[in-house]
Amino acid sequence: MKLPQVAVTLYTLRDFCKTSADFAVTLKKVRTIGFQAIQISGVGPIPPEEIRSVADGEGLTICATHEPAVKIMREPDRVVERLAALGCKYTAYPCPNEIDFAKAGDIERLAAILDASGAVLKKAGMTLTYHNHAVEFSHYQGKPILESIYGLTNPEYLQGEIDTYWVQVGGGNPVAWCARLKNRLPLLHIKDYAIDLTSKPYYTEIGSGNLDFPAIIATAEASGCEWFIVEQDSCPGDPFDSIRKSFDYIQRNLVC
Repeated sequence: MKLPQVAVTLYTLRDFCKTSADFAVTLKKVRTIGFQAIQISGVGPIPPEEIRSVADGEGLTICATHEPAVKIMREPDRVVERLAALGCKYTAYPCPNEIDFAKAGDIERLAAILDASGAVLKKAGMTLTYHNHAVEFSHYQGKPILESIYGLTNPEYLQGEIDTYWVQVGGGNPVAWCARLKNRLPLLHIKDYAIDLTSKPYYTEIGSGNLDFPAIIATAEASGCEWFIVEQDSCPGDPFDSIRKSFDYIQRNLVC
């Protein structure tokens, strides 16, 4: 993994990206920390052309986005338009919407929709990925739902954005999932996992938790991962301090 491949998702900084003015300040701070790429997620109603202009001005690559699930499902052409305006190739289906995994046929229905939307993006030279949470590790017909989703979809139309924290919460193995998605894993959410004294898991900075990131990164690289995206859903204090701590650990221990 090279340092220019390390990004941060703005979802971690969402409280500081609500307005155009705050967004510009946030991107300046992100670049000062050392990041060279960002994922657009959790940002306020800022025009994509403005987002791109501010990112370009700070020398930040927009590596990917999270678009609303319903928009991906119903209006993939609009997703294409937004990605084009951002100068971005990748987006992720962020979480199931209008889907009930307990309902017979809904997994198959979701897979068919994702294939259809992914085909629209592929025709435009873009790529749809799937971002998992823990729920996809519930079992369906004897195997994790996430396995069924990838098994029922065409790799040409749906790639992966594995989230290491949620794989661990779901009882999966982040290293094994990075290996499973060989040639199907352009994006990886690197998010650390820790346990408190009540046995409750919590988000923490990269290198402060229990995940084996040297093995995760090496396996993801072998699977063809292009972007390694730092995410921390909640932080104990200033999220800029948390992403700086994660970046410093990555720079010291994980990049080559």
